[in-house]
Amino acid sequence: MKVTNLKTEYKSNPVGLKACSPRLSWEIVDEKRNVSQNAYQVKCATSKLDLQNESKLIWNSGRIDSDQSIHVEYGGRELQSGQRVYWTVKVWNNYKEESEWSASAFWEMGLFNDDDWKAQWIEPAYKEDPSDSTPSPYLRKEFHLKKNIKKAAAYLTCHGLYELSLNGEKVSEDLFTPGWTSYEQRLQYQTYDVTEQLISGKNAIGFVLGDGWYRGYLVWQGNKNLYGEKLALLCQIRIDYEDGSHEMIVTDDSWKSNTGAILKSDIYHGETYDARLGSEAWNKPDFDDQNWFGVTIKEYGVANLVSSEGVPVRITETIKPIEKIITPKGELVFDLGQNIVGWVRFRLKGNAGDQITLHHAEVLDPEGNFYTDNLRAAKAEDTYIFRGDGVEEFEPRFTFHGFRFVRVSDYSGDISLDDIEGRVVHSDMPLAGEFECSDPLVNRLQKNIDWGLRGNFLDVPTDCPQRDERLGWTGDAQIFAPTACFNRDAASFYTKWMKDYIADQREDGSVPWVVPNVIEDGGGTGWSDGFGATGWADAAVIIPWTVYQVYGDQRILEEQYESMKGWEEYMIKESGDRYLYDTVFHFGDWLSFAEYYSYYYNAPDYGYAGANTDKDLVATAYFYYTTGLMQQIATILGKAADADRYAALRPKIKVAFQTEFITQTGRLTSNTQAAYVLALSFGLIPDNLVAKAAKRLVDDVNHFGHLTTGFLGTPMLCQALTDSGYPEIAYKLLFNKRYPSWLYAVTKGATTIWERWDGIKPDGSFQDVGMNSFNHYAYGAVGEWLYSSVAGLKLDTSVPAYKQFKIKPYPTEELTFAKAKYHSMYGEILSHWEQDDDTFKLNVKVPANTKALIEIPGSDFSKLKEGGIPVDQIQEVEIMGFEDGKLLLEIGSGDYKFECSK
Repeated sequence: MKVTNLKTEYKSNPVGLKACSPRLSWEIVDEKRNVSQNAYQVKCATSKLDLQNESKLIWNSGRIDSDQSIHVEYGGRELQSGQRVYWTVKVWNNYKEESEWSASAFWEMGLFNDDDWKAQWIEPAYKEDPSDSTPSPYLRKEFHLKKNIKKAAAYLTCHGLYELSLNGEKVSEDLFTPGWTSYEQRLQYQTYDVTEQLISGKNAIGFVLGDGWYRGYLVWQGNKNLYGEKLALLCQIRIDYEDGSHEMIVTDDSWKSNTGAILKSDIYHGETYDARLGSEAWNKPDFDDQNWFGVTIKEYGVANLVSSEGVPVRITETIKPIEKIITPKGELVFDLGQNIVGWVRFRLKGNAGDQITLHHAEVLDPEGNFYTDNLRAAKAEDTYIFRGDGVEEFEPRFTFHGFRFVRVSDYSGDISLDDIEGRVVHSDMPLAGEFECSDPLVNRLQKNIDWGLRGNFLDVPTDCPQRDERLGWTGDAQIFAPTACFNRDAASFYTKWMKDYIADQREDGSVPWVVPNVIEDGGGTGWSDGFGATGWADAAVIIPWTVYQVYGDQRILEEQYESMKGWEEYMIKESGDRYLYDTVFHFGDWLSFAEYYSYYYNAPDYGYAGANTDKDLVATAYFYYTTGLMQQIATILGKAADADRYAALRPKIKVAFQTEFITQTGRLTSNTQAAYVLALSFGLIPDNLVAKAAKRLVDDVNHFGHLTTGFLGTPMLCQALTDSGYPEIAYKLLFNKRYPSWLYAVTKGATTIWERWDGIKPDGSFQDVGMNSFNHYAYGAVGEWLYSSVAGLKLDTSVPAYKQFKIKPYPTEELTFAKAKYHSMYGEILSHWEQDDDTFKLNVKVPANTKALIEIPGSDFSKLKEGGIPVDQIQEVEIMGFEDGKLLLEIGSGDYKFECSK
């Protein structure tokens, strides 16, 4: 038995933590079956040596009789700013065995107090024109260290984006720091251990700043300088010496500023780089900066600074192009073979002053020409001007593009497939899950879902990564959150983002369409002021609830509770004593199927289409659902009065919904798939009419032969059919290759999820250029069903974090196997079934300290074996009974191989 994978606040050896009581988690590895933890002991010290010697411990929990192995709160001495803590853990199991102490891990605290900041805000002291993109500021300082360094930590942030180097070397691979938040209230700072980058003697520190979200172009309205007109820097490095003294290097009026090679950097429009203006020595000691400008001290304060708790953005993969194309228009285009988010890196030669321009696109048009109309105002253009001294390498710093195809212009030399490559950039969320089955098109769909996540999870969950938008749309995020958590470790990502809901929420509790909120007055749509749309604003409740369910994180419920309650109370106020949420603007079942193209083109409101679901029905259904979540959350947090109030409210909403939207025969007033899906999934149908409502949903699917749902109906469609006893109809939708369907886009060559079912129409033409993203993850929310019902790996909502889970596959004759792996907080889970004409096999892996409820298709336990032995002879397998054509079992940890004769 070993204790492994020690995490603090979800991270391995994190620095810059803000939590005063960090939470510790670990995994137990043991080859035996049915292993559970009975007790644990944690030790903490401020050095590895003290931890090993058990001297000067700052916390020794002693033996704690508990099965808790995730989110164990540190309970030792009060922690200090910048303090590093090393920790180790051992456990006892139900076999009365004691593990060895784990390998040590550590965490390091951030800065707790405002007066911990000794640095001053500085801005470049040269003039700029804030009305347009301007050259990136370069800032530098030299300093001399005279003693032997024990430890050094840098704390830094900026207005805009920064890249930090020490002595000519980048300090971190993190990109787009300090990230995007609601800057007025929440500006993140990062902490880096820079001990290895500093030396005794001369040192130099250098920063390059980019416009980023702070002052770049943002939102489709052509806005610029949303947060400010000047970029600024705040940085301090604390250096602890071996003799016990320390020194601070801070931003102050001794710094120098200038412009350099980056002539412009804009997220939408791209980057221009003139290599003739650059110097490789500018961020190294002994550089002559006497002609540089000074800096201006600014009094911005530090009250809005928060330690970074999200997931850093990084380059995670490099892709070589698969084809070099000369288009019918005679343009040179490279095809990466995959729609990615990031940029191109090249290595090329050019004469001094020569330039190369790169444009980025997701698709080629029907004639095979480069197509950028769907980017709207975004130029997505990178330009490089050569130095002229041999092979030169370039990749941008402060922009990103959504693209598969790259057009090269303004370059007279030859370019081969080996000269350029695509750099994949996104929040570096560890891979958590894998899904695979015997259908290659469905496997491509799963890949597209994950690529859509990677393309749009760039510090915030954006709607799309290519056009002049790229905003944190709340509705897209909430419907996709369960799928995101299956594919990637998303806890830290969502925890960071949800804090901006608190920052941007109105006092009346209404939640904006996008977070961080940068849309003014509904973004010029004329629909509303940009607040309060159900299915979108409900993300304030649904995403924290999802994080709690998947990761067992009660703290996020505690921290977000007032925000969640604010939204709930807003809906209560708006619905009044009629209990129908039929006020303000709602998107409804956005982008649902449009039966008539002519209507679609002329529609000012894309949520109203051929399969129109009444928005009041959708809004009231979400009102009921969210109220139920609030009742559960209030109960978990011990807020009994709130729980009782919401419990009393739910029946009133249900009666109002049934009276307004359901006939006596079980027909919904909006006779659409989305209406039935929401009503069935949220439990709004009277018990005596559930079967009839489910049959109406099935009849509608069979009538059309395809789905008709939009953003809110689609995520729950297959699961609603499956739960209603019609998994074969859900599979009919999954395997459909005709428009509209998931596999239609796959057959059209999609490598990501599209915004619209017919982004490319059956005749090969494109949808409306005003809104036609080919990397838009919302419809990828079907991924949750692939994991939980096709492969059968299902979260047990009664026990969070997969402490107890279900293996409940729904096999179909169209598949010979399906497999899902998922790395939970407790370890790896596996559900892998395969079948032939005679046998159904199910391989299961259950992590230590958890248990699983298994459902295997069959009717006779005498035909069921595990490892070749009749299941009733296996001590670790508990037979629970038979129900709805399934054999029910309960098992503890271990690897199991079940086989059932048909």
